[in-house]
Amino acid sequence: MRIPRFLLAALIALTLSYPETSTSATEAKKDSVVKEGMLVSFDYTLTGTDGKVLETSKGRQPLKYIHGRKMMIPGLEKELAGMKVGAEKHVTVKPEDAYGPINKNAFQEVPKEKLPPEGLKVGTILALKSPNGQVRPTRVAEIKEKTVVIDMNHPMAGRTLIFDVKILDIQLPPAPASTQPAKPAAAAKPEAPGKPTAPETK
Repeated sequence: MRIPRFLLAALIALTLSYPETSTSATEAKKDSVVKEGMLVSFDYTLTGTDGKVLETSKGRQPLKYIHGRKMMIPGLEKELAGMKVGAEKHVTVKPEDAYGPINKNAFQEVPKEKLPPEGLKVGTILALKSPNGQVRPTRVAEIKEKTVVIDMNHPMAGRTLIFDVKILDIQLPPAPASTQPAKPAAAAKPEAPGKPTAPETK
């Protein structure tokens, strides 16, 4: 069976144009830069000034965020602006552009009986639940005769953080799904102050 010339010409044109379209899409992605409103995916390794690795995305899913939405520390977000897919960068972030300086008012003394027995050790990280239901990591800073000094600063407050990052992907964020207006929920009763949970194991 012979293919009509007009159909053969159409097939050839389609075959020739497809790779060009694909290449254009790839090139467009490469030309994308990290900017306001873009969904950014990147790998990172976080170390302290002593060179010790504190966190890394190696072996895990990359970190994703929408640029300009204050979803990460400002010092790192500022340095990622303008980077392209495949770009790598070594970033040093001072405490004031990360988790802030150590706040002395965030240290509090609590009676020993308020903490679980396994939490009575300096350096232990406890998950404390506030009256509004929020859970925050809290470090045991000092053990006294009848009380325990707890530190409610962020674990990385006061620290200079060093990031090695690589941009993996940049794209427009997905459009939010349209939903029907929800009925207002009944007002919840205020929760009583919760007790600390068991400490995290390291």
